[in-house]
Amino acid sequence: MYDKIDKEKYVWEVAHTEREGHAVEIAAQAVEKKTDVVVAIGGDGTVNEIARSLVHTNTALGIIPCGSGNGLARHLRIPMDPKRALEVVNSGFQYMIDYGKINGTDFFCTCGVGFDAFVSLKFAHAGKRGVLTYLEKTLQESLKYQPETYELETEDGVSEYKAFLIACGNASQYGNNAYITPQATLTDGLLDVTILEPFTVLDIPSLAFQLFNKTIDQNSRIKTFRCKSLCIRRTAPGVVHFDGDPMEMEADLNIEVIQKGLRVIVPYIEEKNQVNMLQRAQECVNGIKLMHEAIVDNITDRNKKILKRFTRKGRK
Repeated sequence: MYDKIDKEKYVWEVAHTEREGHAVEIAAQAVEKKTDVVVAIGGDGTVNEIARSLVHTNTALGIIPCGSGNGLARHLRIPMDPKRALEVVNSGFQYMIDYGKINGTDFFCTCGVGFDAFVSLKFAHAGKRGVLTYLEKTLQESLKYQPETYELETEDGVSEYKAFLIACGNASQYGNNAYITPQATLTDGLLDVTILEPFTVLDIPSLAFQLFNKTIDQNSRIKTFRCKSLCIRRTAPGVVHFDGDPMEMEADLNIEVIQKGLRVIVPYIEEKNQVNMLQRAQECVNGIKLMHEAIVDNITDRNKKILKRFTRKGRK
């Protein structure tokens, strides 16, 4: 893959992460050296660690997606093929995006509480990664999980919901084209909030179909709104998720958007351009196929992090 790097534009070095949080340190060192671009080779967790050190700097983030979900890369239309993703890095086209904070912790794609956070914790302890493992855990737990009651406060007032999950999107999806906040954009300075109210087993097919068809906000079990900041109050501390990773946090959660805080290298396509109908249909088919594979796998079997740093030639 490295032979595809534009040698007329970049000199580079490769650093492998050795532990959780190591990418944060390496990216911070790159910023101190005034590196032009830091490229994450991995999933949303790797992207999150690196991006945390790049916010409000002149160093841009590049992404070569190699994770299980790749939510931010997919939202930005970065190709899933590593060589094509590297061609995007070679192009050098930069885009300023928003990012979020949940109790002071940065996130770039989504965060939330409830069932998706619970599954994220189960997934982290599953011993193997991948979309089939994630969907298997989702199927196993979905009918056992008990909804909670939350108090939500925004700049527009206070409301209370009994919810299966509450998702806050800076970007539109969890990953794997599962669009939990389908109308979210990365440049509007707003959180897109999706609340999934209690449902029955009969609702699952339509919810699953609409999640992958980018229309879940049209389901009668769903409530959505936008806000600049959100406080979620729950009865006790517990798990939350941000960019797919679980973390224990306090009972009260303060979530906000920071506008235009991160430079990202993206394909030269304006975010407002929508994918065509054929692409959307294919995404839907892919999502249904993944769910089918997960169910089959569950019945029959029960089943890099690498960081790459680029510096422009001639930069001191």
